[in-house]
Amino acid sequence: MSTQDNNVVFGTEDLLRSLCDSVSKVLTLATHSGIRYSGMVQRITKTCLKPDIGCFVLFDGGFSGLVVINFSAQAAMELYEKYLLNMGMSKSDLASSYTSDEVSNVMGELMNQIVGDFTGKVGRELQTHITQNQPKMLVLNKQVILSVDTNLDNPEARRVTFYTGQNNIFYLELAVDRAEFIKLNDFDANEVPDPDELLAQNRYTDGEVRPAVVADSEQDELLKSLGM
Repeated sequence: MSTQDNNVVFGTEDLLRSLCDSVSKVLTLATHSGIRYSGMVQRITKTCLKPDIGCFVLFDGGFSGLVVINFSAQAAMELYEKYLLNMGMSKSDLASSYTSDEVSNVMGELMNQIVGDFTGKVGRELQTHITQNQPKMLVLNKQVILSVDTNLDNPEARRVTFYTGQNNIFYLELAVDRAEFIKLNDFDANEVPDPDELLAQNRYTDGEVRPAVVADSEQDELLKSLGM
């Protein structure tokens, strides 16, 4: 058998599984309750923000894509309340409605932790680098279709169903360029990157434009084009 036949291939479903594991891990730790996802995945042709709370984040670098999570009001409030109660806040200090800015801010923080965990795994397991912009949370009363055609040459999209500890439902959608990562040499995927090296990679001079600023600008233009 040739060496090529023995190479490990990491494709779209593997990326999706890694992202789903990050969602489950981060939210389980944050809420101290079991967050699980369906063993079945849907192939979809478009990604959408849906009621009641939609969140999206763009990433770029070694590969490009879009992550969307759509929370029902019940799922968002459950995650929000359990997270802050576990942080030591009292029930009386919590927002009472999913439309509160505080709920959106907390869900955005959790989304940022999820994508951060995912990008860290991408660096260790695929030995490539991706960056993400600041997640945007929107309270919605109707569906909004999102498109990132400018960054994806051969897009694939998937949807996965998640369940909270109280069996409230939310959905994750991933749109990403069709790509395969082929393992050429053995390496330790669990090796933690050198913090000093990561800081050096992300250090910019005053004359350079920081990627986060560019991403926010692109995201603002996207929202304007959607009339929001």
